[in-house]
Amino acid sequence: MSTAIPKSALDFFKKLQKNNNREWFTEHKPEFKAIETEVKLVYNEIYNRLNSHDEVDKLKLFRIYRDVRFSKNKTPYKTHFGGSFHRKKPELRGGYYLHISPNNESFLATGFWQPNPADLLRMRKEFEMVANEMREIINNKMFKSVMGELEGDEVKTAPKGFNKEAKNIDLIKKKQYIFTKKFTDKEVLSKDFLDTVHDAFKTVRPYFDYMSDVLTTSLNGESLL
Repeated sequence: MSTAIPKSALDFFKKLQKNNNREWFTEHKPEFKAIETEVKLVYNEIYNRLNSHDEVDKLKLFRIYRDVRFSKNKTPYKTHFGGSFHRKKPELRGGYYLHISPNNESFLATGFWQPNPADLLRMRKEFEMVANEMREIINNKMFKSVMGELEGDEVKTAPKGFNKEAKNIDLIKKKQYIFTKKFTDKEVLSKDFLDTVHDAFKTVRPYFDYMSDVLTTSLNGESLL
């Protein structure tokens, strides 16, 4: 069994999008479980590759069942695979995520999706003082060609306690610090997809190293660990 995303995974989710109900899924559950077994091999291979140069202590492949309690969308099943790779905390910050979905909606994401209030404040305080190293990393030509632009939700003007005229307000007002890379179905099914994903995750490492240093030290540069 090869470690590649099978075409059957995308085909299954296309069918599930049209038949997102318990009766249909129950009937086709054996098919899904077989596909899931193949896809787990892909996520495990990425996990192993990451650990050849990073310290990832946990891989979490999310279940197909949706939590519909607080959602307007009451369809019971997700129509994608999602898996996250957790770096060893508290020393190593940031995380990796891979999303496999049909109709050219697959993507990877890295960075800080929901930083806790203490971490978010620490990042903003750092950028209030200096952001030269951060900008050098994210504006590096090779980095940018692979990961694109820094993304994330923002406050409208400035967070409470910060000056909206601050030099680095573009970084300070962010609530998330993430990078994403989208893939077509053809790219997902190509033989070098795993290499592409791993290379992208490897490219983001200088950003993680910098942010880990920021989040494990005080504003005076003293270790918090």
